Order: sequence, then structure tokens, then C-alpha cells
Amino acid sequence: MELNSWAFHAPQAVLYDSHGNVLGIHYAYTGPTRPAWYTDSASLIVGARLAASSVQPPVDTNAIPWLKLQTVLTDGHGVLARTTYIQRVNTAGGQAPATAGSSAGQVSRVPYTAEYYFYRADRSAAAAE
Repeated sequence: MELNSWAFHAPQAVLYDSHGNVLGIHYAYTGPTRPAWYTDSASLIVGARLAASSVQPPVDTNAIPWLKLQTVLTDGHGVLARTTYIQRVNTAGGQAPATAGSSAGQVSRVPYTAEYYFYRADRSAAAAE
């Protein structure tokens, strides 16, 4: 790796509902490979990546990949409490700058937008097992 090349550090985002109301935050739980979501309803989930795609469906070359994640940690009783999978789709932006940084340790915050879908296991199916 070049001394001044960019490396992903951590996600940092505010979550909004479809009406523009703030719901919570998205961040790195224990480093960049463990994305987390914390909501104002006091629920926390941490995910692990199962799949990523920039090809199917075609994703803009300036956009971060679409992701499928599985929940590996949950805490609290809020809106995300029973989440089992997370999907990130319809991404725009978020790729590292094309040119290297000018100094070691330089940070570049790159804006992006995405839609996140949170899936839950069906309680009736789990109870039937």
C-alpha cells in the first residue's frame, strides 16, 4: 500500500425514515468490518457481511457496493431488536477519492446515500419449530 493511499476507516451515517425523521446512527462497532446500527428506540444490531456486489444489479462506479449482512449481535428491545438480516441497496457515492492523500494520516469523509432494509424472522415460524 502506498504511504498516502486511502483505506476505509469506518461508516458514519445518520439514519432517516421515509418522512425525513432521524431514527438513529450507523457506525463501526469494533472496527470497519463490524457495521452497527443504533436507534433512538434503544436497539442495537451489529452485522457481518455475507455478500457484496457492484455488478448485479449494475451499481454506479462512484458508488459503494450493495451489501447483504447477517446480524451477529442484538441488544435492546427497540425497532431493530429482532433483525436477522440487513440489506444495503440503491447506493450513490461513497468511494474513496481517485487521487492519493497529500500526507500520512489524512482523513477524507466521503458522502454517500443508500437504502437499508432490515429483515426479521417470522415469529410464528420460529414458534412452530
